[in-house]
Amino acid sequence: MICLRHLAGAVLASVLLAGSVAAPATASTRETVAVSSTEAAARPGNGKILYDRISGGRGTLKVKNGTSRDAVVTLVRGRSKAISIYVRARSTASVRDVRDGTYTIFFTSGYRFSTSRGRFTGSPSYQRFTSKLRFTTTSSSSTIWTLTLNPVRGGNARTTGVNPNDFPA
Repeated sequence: MICLRHLAGAVLASVLLAGSVAAPATASTRETVAVSSTEAAARPGNGKILYDRISGGRGTLKVKNGTSRDAVVTLVRGRSKAISIYVRARSTASVRDVRDGTYTIFFTSGYRFSTSRGRFTGSPSYQRFTSKLRFTTTSSSSTIWTLTLNPVRGGNARTTGVNPNDFPA
């Protein structure tokens, strides 16, 4: 079963036990950060969970990053950061144990990720999707969301720039 929700001109697809698409990302806020080359040298692997406080659920979030920049996607539930996943440029990564709930989706992209600072040090941008994602599990199904970080023909999920100081780090 596919549920399409038209929110603020966006199409986000929620799928029960099957995949679907949502997209794109357009707005950004940039910040310049100085960091040593050794601090930024350890580029996380694709799909690396950088922060996790929500595992144990049955929901799945799949993130497609078709851009030339690495990204970190962060789910926030209420005011609490729930999970962050690193998605390398031109790659796809998934989180398979998302707990039920409604999440705001933030993402940052850039070059030279600093693991100690939890930020990109080269050309970072900070954004969030204007629509929230709801994960629901029943006895026979669970929600699977697919987010696409690059513009996609037919996709029109809206994003807005975020002040770097307000980004959930």
